Amino acid sequence: MPVNLAAPDPASLLPVAGVRLGIASAGIKKPGRRDLTLIELTAGAQVAGVFTQNRFCAAPVTVCKLHLAQGDIRALLINTGNANAGTGAEGLARARRTCKAVAALFGVKAENVLPFSTGVILEPLPVDRILPALPAAQADLAPGHWSEAAHAIMTTDIVAKGASRQVEIGGRTVTVTGIAKGSGMIHPNMATMLGFVATDAAIAPALMQRLVQDVADVSFNCVTVDGDTSTNDSFILIATGQAGNAAIADAGGADYAVLKTALSEVAIELAQAMARDGEGATKFMTIAVEGGRDRAECKQIAYAIARSPLVKTAFFASDPNLGRILAAIGYAGVSDLDVDALKVWLGDVLVAEHGGRAASYTEAQGAAVMKEAEITVRVALNRGAASATVWTCDFSYDYVKINAEYRT
Repeated sequence: MPVNLAAPDPASLLPVAGVRLGIASAGIKKPGRRDLTLIELTAGAQVAGVFTQNRFCAAPVTVCKLHLAQGDIRALLINTGNANAGTGAEGLARARRTCKAVAALFGVKAENVLPFSTGVILEPLPVDRILPALPAAQADLAPGHWSEAAHAIMTTDIVAKGASRQVEIGGRTVTVTGIAKGSGMIHPNMATMLGFVATDAAIAPALMQRLVQDVADVSFNCVTVDGDTSTNDSFILIATGQAGNAAIADAGGADYAVLKTALSEVAIELAQAMARDGEGATKFMTIAVEGGRDRAECKQIAYAIARSPLVKTAFFASDPNLGRILAAIGYAGVSDLDVDALKVWLGDVLVAEHGGRAASYTEAQGAAVMKEAEITVRVALNRGAASATVWTCDFSYDYVKINAEYRT
């Protein structure tokens, strides 16, 4: 079961002026499953995104990038049950057919539509099931359907993921709401998942790409479940400009900082929810590395620990086999790391220093921490002022079962 994670109260997911969401059943993988989400954006909304760096990226990722470059995005279409990845030229054609069909519903161009898919790779997108379901999704459009959309985009997720915040910018109340899906095949860059965060704040178009990257770097690019970067990762930021604030045009200004903080809080909550809902997860782990020369080496070491199957299985067993953590630090690839200078804590317990086991550490202390559902591993490199934090989960028997039976 997910680690200290419950689905958000639908009432807590606040409508964002200029965004409407509609859900329908296309029966893509399972009959009767609500697996199609349509999002309508008001004219003039600004949209930016970051995507998987997997070279075998899915057809919808390719189409999204092309359409975003042309601007004026008016609708998003999301399907679950089929990734439309590893499908070649035919996959691109099918993704474009869905965009053309959505565009016809709204009286816009196909280039004004962004497609997103998630599910099984190497299978053709069943356009013949998706297109007939589009009118039902359009008829269902409503500003308050964020919770329904959060459920509709799930694949192996157990819990729907959504979050909202409100802040004041320029004397106006600004709303931020986001949803995401992801519990397996999760690893940057970017991070695995589909994520959609919208705000009614007005933002200068020139700042949108910087803002979405800034937010991704502190959230979705800091989570891993299994070390596998998906073919379909997409994180989209929408700014409708309906809040009435003066458009934010200075990345160094106070308004940008306030909005970035609100967006980051929502994205971090969603990213952590993915690790808490990791396939088969029983433990949620925070890996915090500090005292590095730069953030990059801190993340490098944090990820070495977080994606290690030996570390993750030890946490599942509540076994303080902490030599596995030291081994991961050592093979992380920081060639000039002085292991005698670093320290490692499990929770509040110092477990390693001076290149080996801390003199004060006892097995009973480690065992007590390992029984907890949420555990922090802290590493002090003592070679600089940089730091980084990564979130992950353990590997249980259920992770193997879920992925062994994924297509059945």
